[in-house]
Amino acid sequence: MTDAVRTIADRVRTRVLRDGVDLSRDESAAARYAHEEVRRYSERALAGAHAQLGDEPGTARDVVASITGYGQLQPYFDDPDVEEIWINAPTRVFVARSGVSELTTVVLSDREVRELVERMLQHSGRRVDLSSPFVDASLPDGSRLHVAIPDVARSHWSVNIRKFQRRIRSLTQLIELGSLTPRASEFLRMSMLAGANILVSGATHTGKTTMLNALMSGARTSDRVVTVEETFELDLDVRDLVALQCRQPSLEGTGEITLRRLIKEALRMRPDRLIVGEVREAESLDLLIALNSGLPGMCTIHANSARDALAKLCTLPLLAGRNIDSAFVVPTVASCIDLVVHLTLDRDGHRRVAEIIAPTGGCTGAAVDAEAIFVTRAGELVATGAAPARVEKYRAVGLDPDIVLAEVAR
Repeated sequence: MTDAVRTIADRVRTRVLRDGVDLSRDESAAARYAHEEVRRYSERALAGAHAQLGDEPGTARDVVASITGYGQLQPYFDDPDVEEIWINAPTRVFVARSGVSELTTVVLSDREVRELVERMLQHSGRRVDLSSPFVDASLPDGSRLHVAIPDVARSHWSVNIRKFQRRIRSLTQLIELGSLTPRASEFLRMSMLAGANILVSGATHTGKTTMLNALMSGARTSDRVVTVEETFELDLDVRDLVALQCRQPSLEGTGEITLRRLIKEALRMRPDRLIVGEVREAESLDLLIALNSGLPGMCTIHANSARDALAKLCTLPLLAGRNIDSAFVVPTVASCIDLVVHLTLDRDGHRRVAEIIAPTGGCTGAAVDAEAIFVTRAGELVATGAAPARVEKYRAVGLDPDIVLAEVAR
C-alpha cells in the first residue's frame, strides 16, 4: 500500500466514523467517500502539499479495497484462477493457481496483515489472540481462513485463505477436467443413489471437499442432508439442507461446540444423509456409530492411499477414550464403509481419482479387508472387474453395478 493510499484511506475512515455510516449496508458509500478524498488529495497535490497521483481512479479503487475489501490481496480474491492465498511474512505472500504456488510481488506491513485478519474475522464472530493463537473461520464469500500468530508462529502472523470455488458441482465436470472417467463416474452415481457410505481420502489440496460436492450431485433430490464441519466449506446444491459448524470457546472458556457434539445433534434432525467435512480425531467414533445405525453418510480423511484411509479410520476412534477397543472399531469400519475414493495431486497441479476400493465386510487382524474396484494403470483409471461386496444396496433401489463393472479393462 502506497503512502497516498494509506493517507486517503485514513481520511475516509475518519469521515465514516464521524458520519456514523455503516459501509456494510451501503456499498456505494465507500466508493463515494474514496472518490471525494482522492479529489481533495489531488487538489492539495497541485498546491504542492503532496506528490501528485498518477492514477486517480486506480487510487480510489485501492482505497475502497483497503476499507471494505482485502487491500492488496483483493485482486487475487477477484481472480477466478487463484485457488489459495497465504502469507508467511509481510514480504512473502503466495498464491496458488491450478495447484502450483507462486510468490507474488505484494509487500505488506505487520500492521496491514493484522488489519486484514481483523477485517476477515469481523463477520465470523471468531477471534485470534495470545490466549487463542489459532483460528479457523469462513469469510462472507465462503472462503476458508486459517491464522496462526506468534509465539506459536516464529516471527509473523501466518495466514492461509482457501478460496471458495463454485466451478465444480457435478461428477460430469470432473470428467471434463480429466479427474474421473465416465465409467467410474457412473459407478459413483449409482453408489450415491444406493445410499452407500463413502470415505473420500487424499493428501492436502487433492480436492476432497470438491469431490463431496460432486458426489452429492448424484444423490436423490428428496434426501434431507445434514452437514457437519469445523468451518463451512461445503456448497451443496441440495433442496433440503442443514449445515452446522463448530464454535470456539468464549473468553471465559465456555460455549465450545465440537464436531462430536454436532454429529450427535445431527442425528436428531431426521437426516437421510449425514456428511462430515473431515474426521481428524475422536469424532470418527461418533461418525461410525451413526453409520452403524443405518444412516447413509460421507466424510473426508487425510491419507496416502485408500487402504491407509481405512487403517486410519480404525485408529482415530481409539482417541475417544480408554474404554474404546479396536476389537469393536475394526469390524465396525469393515461393516459400515462401502467405498473409499482416493484422490491425488500431480506435480503439474492436476487432481485425479487414483483408486476406488470397497471393504469386503471382513477383517484380518487389525486390518480391514478390501477389494479394488478401480485402479490407475498406465495413468488411466480402469475397472478391475470386481464388484462391491454389498451389492444388495444397489439392487434394493433397482440398480446393477455389474453394468459398468463387469467388463474388465485391458
